Amino acid sequence: MITTRWLEKRKPYWSRLESLLKECTQSGLKSLSRSDLQELSLLYRQMAADLAALREDPGSVHFARYVNQLLVRAHNTIYSSHRASPKGLLSGFWHTYPAIFRRNMKHCLLAFLIFALSGAVAAMLTYQNPDIKVKLLGPQMVETIDRHQMWTHSILSIKPLASSAIMTNNMSVTFTTFALGITAGLGTIYMMIFNGLMIGVIGVACWLSGMSLQFWSFVAPHGVLELPAIFIAGGAGFRIAQGLLFPGLLPRRDSLARSGAEAVQLVAGTIPILIVAGLIEAFVSPTGLPIPLKFSMAGALFVLLGIYLFGMSEPLRTQS
Repeated sequence: MITTRWLEKRKPYWSRLESLLKECTQSGLKSLSRSDLQELSLLYRQMAADLAALREDPGSVHFARYVNQLLVRAHNTIYSSHRASPKGLLSGFWHTYPAIFRRNMKHCLLAFLIFALSGAVAAMLTYQNPDIKVKLLGPQMVETIDRHQMWTHSILSIKPLASSAIMTNNMSVTFTTFALGITAGLGTIYMMIFNGLMIGVIGVACWLSGMSLQFWSFVAPHGVLELPAIFIAGGAGFRIAQGLLFPGLLPRRDSLARSGAEAVQLVAGTIPILIVAGLIEAFVSPTGLPIPLKFSMAGALFVLLGIYLFGMSEPLRTQS
């Protein structure tokens, strides 16, 4: 049961949060100093705990409603998007996005591990029983591989159209993987397993036909961008699932809204990466460029992506 002493102790913090929110409403979030922003974030987390306690006491309905309204306002203030400008978008992608990725790296790593394990299992099963490749890839594609031919030559004759189709398909897979996080992560797991199975089966099928170098030299230039984007989308899906399954002290709906907001930011950052990957897949991967050059390009792109995701830091906000 909530005591009067507890309420008197917490009310100054509620008033302080309301004061900060009022200042934000009048002058904008940028009007707050760095210490004010830190205080706003801390008070927001504390209010979530206070609300959970108030909701357990039937006699504190009035206070619970008040604190809930404060939390909603604070959430909208903290997570609302700022007015978009070319400079702001560029700064957000260049500095803010890598920080968001690093905060959610464990979710992306989980997606990668599921993909890698599925690929390894599929490769082992296909090696032991090559007939599996027909069931998963279809007789037409297997026939093409058995003739030692790549199935990608048609891309060269319609490069612009192929590039558009590739980008659309890649974004569809990425956003589906992300959106299926709402199924408590089960749909996201399925997408990671499916993609892992396909790459494992195709890899072994090409190896059995003596086409490994052709296949991996095709995949490498765009795959070093496309596959990490899919892992990030998987991480975004798992972030949604975390908010749904493990709300902590927050109401489940608020927890889901909070995790969903960050998951959307996480997956949105893959769009430029997928655009570049689609261009490379249409204009570079299927060409007759020397194989060492393709692998060198893939290595350079992978290093640049790593520097971007792990080396860029979020700029400090200056005090007003």
